[in-house]
Amino acid sequence: MSGAPAWVPPGPALLFCPADRPERYAKAAARADVVIVDLEDAVAPAKRAAARDALRSSELDPERTIVRVNPVDTSDHAADLEAFTATGYRCVMLAKAESAAQVTDLYSATGAAVLALVETPLGVVRAEEIASAPGCAGLMWGAEDLLAAMGGSTSRFSVAEEGGPRVAGEYRDVPRHARTRVALAAAAFGRWAVDSVHLDIADVDGQRAEALDAVAQGYVGTACIHPSQVAVVREAYAPDDDEVAWARKVLAAAEHNQGVFQLDGRMVDGPVFRQAESTMRRAAAATEVTTPRA
Repeated sequence: MSGAPAWVPPGPALLFCPADRPERYAKAAARADVVIVDLEDAVAPAKRAAARDALRSSELDPERTIVRVNPVDTSDHAADLEAFTATGYRCVMLAKAESAAQVTDLYSATGAAVLALVETPLGVVRAEEIASAPGCAGLMWGAEDLLAAMGGSTSRFSVAEEGGPRVAGEYRDVPRHARTRVALAAAAFGRWAVDSVHLDIADVDGQRAEALDAVAQGYVGTACIHPSQVAVVREAYAPDDDEVAWARKVLAAAEHNQGVFQLDGRMVDGPVFRQAESTMRRAAAATEVTTPRA
């Protein structure tokens, strides 16, 4: 991963936790694979100073913690960075990232892996530039801020059309474009990608379908806004027994074959081999996150 720190999410379910609610930190860490301690949207402006104090005093596992800081052009950004650098955390999420320079400057200031949150029109059209920046470890995208910045009203269809293209709960075209562009930009520059939150907490089927689709597109994780979403996301990202068995068979056969070969009547080449490796990484992550943590 050229130009990026080595921090990688250890599992697929990343749970937001308001930074001004320190009593929730440990609970979130116990439930999710990664806690995103949020100094931005989850905290009212009047409570951000207290939130930064709580962050400084926190003792979460640095391998499983991300801190979201306010955008570069806000009055809270510098104070957020001061609080972050007083901790031992190794990954910082930059809200409303819009340029490679912002990412590189943040990396230079903190030495931490930067997760660039692409959630504005300018950020989306510069997704490739942002992904290429030294210090960028991963990309995430956000639907609601993107639509709000465009003067839109909602990122998803709310009414289904019988026999038509609209399905209630599915993304509209612009968010779908942003989601795809972020995944492509991350892959092009060897970064990992995190899928956006599913705001309808009660829509378990929609959350599951979206997480399964994220896996198919190469996302390494999905952000959650409620603890109940964690299990759904983990289940979606974990390969089933048949997938794992096939992946093991492919990798074992590849040790004795060079180039293209056939296995059980199917052609196996470089892309299939890499897919098998990805399946085994997801299986390993699923095993790790089910192990109880202190």
